[in-house]
Amino acid sequence: MSKKLIWFIYVLLFLVALSVVIILSLSIGEIPIPYKKIPQILADKESMEYGVLFYIRIPRTLLGFAIGGSLSLAGAILQGIYRNPLVEPYTLGISGGASLGVTFAIVAGLHLLNILLLPLAGFIGAFTTIFLVYTLSLKKGALSVNRMLLIGVMISFISSSLMMFLMSITATENIHGIVFWIMGSLNESNTAMIGAMVVLSIVCLLISYLFVMPLNALRLGEEKARHLGINSNATIRILFVITSVLTGACIAVGGVIGFVGLVIPHIVRLFVGS
Repeated sequence: MSKKLIWFIYVLLFLVALSVVIILSLSIGEIPIPYKKIPQILADKESMEYGVLFYIRIPRTLLGFAIGGSLSLAGAILQGIYRNPLVEPYTLGISGGASLGVTFAIVAGLHLLNILLLPLAGFIGAFTTIFLVYTLSLKKGALSVNRMLLIGVMISFISSSLMMFLMSITATENIHGIVFWIMGSLNESNTAMIGAMVVLSIVCLLISYLFVMPLNALRLGEEKARHLGINSNATIRILFVITSVLTGACIAVGGVIGFVGLVIPHIVRLFVGS
C-alpha cells in the first residue's frame, strides 16, 4: 500500500476512536444518558440532562482534549530537545513547583477566600520553577540542556520534600484536599479557565508547528543543527517557553496528570515515525 493510503487509514481509525471516546464521555456518568438522545437533550434547555451535558460533561471533554494534547505536545518537544525517550513535561520539576504552590495555598487557607486561588497558586509555583530552571541552566549566555535536566530533577526533589513538610504540620482535612489535587482531575467548573486552556493549547500547537524542522535538526545534536543553519540556542529557548507554558497551565487547571506526556509521543511515533 502507498503511504497516502496508510495515512488515510490511520486518520480514519483515529477519527472513529475519537468519536467513540466523545460519545462515551458524554453518556457515562452518575446520570446515564443514552447517546441517541444527546442531540434531543441539547435542544431542550429546560431538562436536567441538558445541565449535566452542557455544564459538566462537555466542558470536561474539552478540557481532557486540551490537557491531553498539551502534555503530549510538550512531551514530544522535550524528548526531541533532550534526545531522550524517557523525558516528559514533569521532568523539569514544573509539577513539583506547581504542587508546592497549591500545597502552600491550602495550608495557608487561601482556598477558603476564593477557590480560583488554587489554580493561581499552582500557576505561580510552576512559573517560579520555570524561572529557576532557566536561570540556573544558563552557561556563558547559552542554555545548557544537560544542566537544565539535572536542575529540574533537583528542584523536583526539593519541592517534594517541602510538600511533605507542609503536609506533616497541617490539619487532616487539608491533607485530603492536597492529595485530591495532586491526583489530578478534569472536573474544572470554571468555564473561563477551560476556554483559556483550549485556546492556549491551540495557539501553542500552531507556534510549535513552525519549529518542526529545527526540532528535527536538534535530534541530531546541537552542533550538527548549527551546521544545518539552525540557531540552536534561540530554538531551545522558544521551545522551552512553549513546553513550560503548556505544562504550567495544565497543572494549574487539572492538577498533576502523569504518563500522558511520556507515552503518547511514543504511540504517535509508532504510526508516523520520528
